[in-house]
Amino acid sequence: MKSHASDQLELLTCIYNDAVSKCADVPLDRRDLITIKSRLEHEGLSFLTITLPNFGKEFDLALDQGWIDSTHFRAFRKRGRIPAFLQGFLSRVFDEAGRIRDEPCVEIIEGVRQIAYTFKKLKVECTPKRVSLALTQFRSSERDLHVPIVPSDLEDFLQVSHAIWSIVFGSEINFLSDLRPKHGPGATAEKLSGNAKFLMQRWHDRLEPYFPLLDTAFVNSNAMDSEEFEKMTIILEPDEQPVRVVTVPKTLKGPRVIAIEPVCMQYTQQALAEYLTSVLESHPLTKGHINFRDQSINGRLALTSSMSRKYATIDLSSASDRVPYSVAIRMFDSNPDLQGAISACRSKRAQMPDGSVLDLLKFAPMGSALCFPVESMYFYTICVAALLWKRNLPVTYLNIKKVSRQVYVYGDDIIVPTNESVDVTKALQKYYCKVNLRKSFSRGNFRESCGVDAFNGEVVTPTYVREVHPSDMRSANAIVSWIATSNLFYLRGYWRTSDYMRKHVETITGSLPVTGANCAGLGWRSFQPYVSSKRWNRRFHCPEVRTLVASPVYRRDELDGYPALLKSILRLERSSADDYSIQEEHLKKTARRGAVTLKRRWVRPY
Repeated sequence: MKSHASDQLELLTCIYNDAVSKCADVPLDRRDLITIKSRLEHEGLSFLTITLPNFGKEFDLALDQGWIDSTHFRAFRKRGRIPAFLQGFLSRVFDEAGRIRDEPCVEIIEGVRQIAYTFKKLKVECTPKRVSLALTQFRSSERDLHVPIVPSDLEDFLQVSHAIWSIVFGSEINFLSDLRPKHGPGATAEKLSGNAKFLMQRWHDRLEPYFPLLDTAFVNSNAMDSEEFEKMTIILEPDEQPVRVVTVPKTLKGPRVIAIEPVCMQYTQQALAEYLTSVLESHPLTKGHINFRDQSINGRLALTSSMSRKYATIDLSSASDRVPYSVAIRMFDSNPDLQGAISACRSKRAQMPDGSVLDLLKFAPMGSALCFPVESMYFYTICVAALLWKRNLPVTYLNIKKVSRQVYVYGDDIIVPTNESVDVTKALQKYYCKVNLRKSFSRGNFRESCGVDAFNGEVVTPTYVREVHPSDMRSANAIVSWIATSNLFYLRGYWRTSDYMRKHVETITGSLPVTGANCAGLGWRSFQPYVSSKRWNRRFHCPEVRTLVASPVYRRDELDGYPALLKSILRLERSSADDYSIQEEHLKKTARRGAVTLKRRWVRPY
């Protein structure tokens, strides 16, 4: 841990010097660099990944409320209201009394946030204590859901829910025949991956009314005479395999807790998730207001609202773990077939890493394909209901349509009118949601949503270093990440930082060319004229450069019989006639998820 910290010191020094260079009014203060070095030596990597990001969060809160109060920056010595660390920056944003200046320099705000947040998302293993804490919080969220919602509040939710979702989903029954199941890219509870997922040998009995085995896991009834069908076992509900709860690295502050679904559940969930997202992104009542693929809508509103203050941004903590199944499933009351299908492919139990099994009260942990669409619907319903109650409007279609035009939901990133954000926050808390007040903004000129951090109409989003220093060519993912990050720093004017990362990468890879943003290979961005050595491809009549290309790593994974036929048909149904991905090779090998190798090739430079 300490060695990783020392590796990052020179990089952070470059970032600090670049931030000073970009802000003409800020002098270079060696005491800041001495503080960074000293605290790194004593605290290790946690100073970069926890302490500094906390400094950044308190800075954002001060921007939002307009002053620095006594609770801010407690981990740093202060001179008056302002921390001694980065005082040269902060004194240009806040006056001696700690109040925000009339026109603080946006470049200075961006510089402070870059220094503070650079290593916030560094992918490193956290301590066993923090892993244990994350699992304890997963369990505690279940205990919180045991406390019933006040009956009158539940009735209010159901009234608004029925009015919204009976219109969006109606009582259509033919949708079941149009569902296209598929296997997700992630792991499975049985530890099957790649083509082996099509060799599933367990099918849950409660899936049968909505996802018949012969029509879903096999191509047709002829498969009844096959060897694969003979090996299939129908599992009754008491014997179903629970989801497997695991932790995966996220940040040093804590891991991400996810639940890995059994193959048959993952397979059917994907079909319903695709249907739900398609309807929600196309229906007039929710189109553009519940989003799954396009983050730009929330990002754009965060940017404009940082100047106009029209909308507030709300962030939720442990969002997926705080959506109760008993309430969420009622959103589908108007369509019993859809409700039954969703209920049938929802796992009801979870096996923790210590072997204990929990009965799940939450709708679904992170890892279920239905988690994201259903939680989005849940939050959207609460926000619309809160605006109706605040404005004392009866629950009618016209009123719902009117207030819903001012609600934007992308997962746990929520945007609502600023003057009603307090009421929405209270409503969310009433229905088990935990609002992250440190990342929700409504008072000042700072907003944050879907990857866009903005102050007074200007983007102040930091560039994150997500990987530790790559050590050799086997660190392919880290090399790819460092090249992309170096280019982001370059385009933002952090040229020392970009140059430091470039030189480190090239000690491993050798020289790489300057390329355009659309190049298939790895290369550097530049504002200078294109001067990289290249050749002319006479066949395609275009220039080419020789550089490293990230390629997937394949493993032998043969599939035949009815499972191979099923996979081929599903791929054909999802592909256009000119899609060259339909080939025999997919039945012989599959790519190892997350694994890449770097190979030198001639590619177009732009």
